[in-house]
Amino acid sequence: MKRIYKVLLNSLIVMGLTLAGNAQNSQKLKDSASIHHLIIRLFDGMREGDSAKVSSTFHKEVKMYTSFTDKEGQLVLKEGTLASFLNAVGTPHDKVWDEKLWGTKIQIDGGIAQVWTDYNFYINEEFSHCGIDAFHLVKESSGQWKIIHLMDTRRKEGCITNVLRSDY
Repeated sequence: MKRIYKVLLNSLIVMGLTLAGNAQNSQKLKDSASIHHLIIRLFDGMREGDSAKVSSTFHKEVKMYTSFTDKEGQLVLKEGTLASFLNAVGTPHDKVWDEKLWGTKIQIDGGIAQVWTDYNFYINEEFSHCGIDAFHLVKESSGQWKIIHLMDTRRKEGCITNVLRSDY
């Protein structure tokens, strides 16, 4: 009889853990989809020149950085601001800024997430540069994800320009 109770108890524990794990996986899938849509909105806003759409993706305390090698071969880290980025996006320009992404990885734990993705940047159809976009995101009390940190690399060499698809 004790053995039956032990087996039943162990079975209930395993079922409970499985259900809890499934609920966590379900939430991670929902969060991953929300983050994916947020990144799409950011780059759609860039293509459309819509600074309000772009702004909606960022946390009010966002930090932005770019890493590149200057003409002298020195590694440079340049801090940017959301205001200057939104101004650049929203200032009318004849050419479309199109950032194509691939190899995107989203990682989530609780209320924080990170996204790491390769990109190629085009002005209209002309290749400009490539690199990596690295995002850190936070989940606000409203349940919405916002970008709180964005860092990218920029280079013109070593780029894969024949990528056939974009993640977005």
